[in-house]
Amino acid sequence: MLVDLVRREAVTWRNRALLLFDRVAMPVAVCDVYGAVLLANPAMAAECGTTPGRLRGRDVLDLFSPREATQVERIAQALRLRHRSRYQVSVRWRAPGGVERCGELTADPVSDSAQDTPALLVMLRVDAARASSPSPAAPAGQARVAPMEARILALLAAGATTARAARETALTTDGVTYHLRRLSSRWGASNRTELVARAYALGVLRAGVWPPEVSDVARDPEAPDDGA
Repeated sequence: MLVDLVRREAVTWRNRALLLFDRVAMPVAVCDVYGAVLLANPAMAAECGTTPGRLRGRDVLDLFSPREATQVERIAQALRLRHRSRYQVSVRWRAPGGVERCGELTADPVSDSAQDTPALLVMLRVDAARASSPSPAAPAGQARVAPMEARILALLAAGATTARAARETALTTDGVTYHLRRLSSRWGASNRTELVARAYALGVLRAGVWPPEVSDVARDPEAPDDGA
């Protein structure tokens, strides 16, 4: 009985931690000791123009290129010796749209005990000066969404269900589904997670902001605010 209670508590706290992980505005990933991505949040996936599931198994240093190879060599040696320090690597990468960004990856070894092989909690800090540079325009029409579509996307990015999105927008659940299907068809998204990732990649939603906000570039004053 006690064991079952402990297991239920563990599952509850795990689910809470995953929910918080997904909602953190900073790009975050969990990697194995060799740098392969085990888990990534939507913010990290948005920096790579993809979905969290498609980052799984990718080498984090293939996604974000180190500016100095010697930094990586020093970190690899320290991990082999089981040193548990915070490691920082200056990196650059291509954001969606081809814009080159610079920043810093911070890796913290984490494990249940000092004897276990650690995983790496990796956080990405984007260089503010580079991040503020204007991005090239998205393909014609793709970053333009109707006000209702934008509102639904922001709700979806915040974790809303179809029912909640319907309540917040005064639509029916079928109306919300209609808008999501239309957006998915326009952007070639296969599911809602990918739809949110595309919204960030195209600049429809502001990166690094919580709760999710619609960007100015996405607002289309001529688009009808059609409900369904």
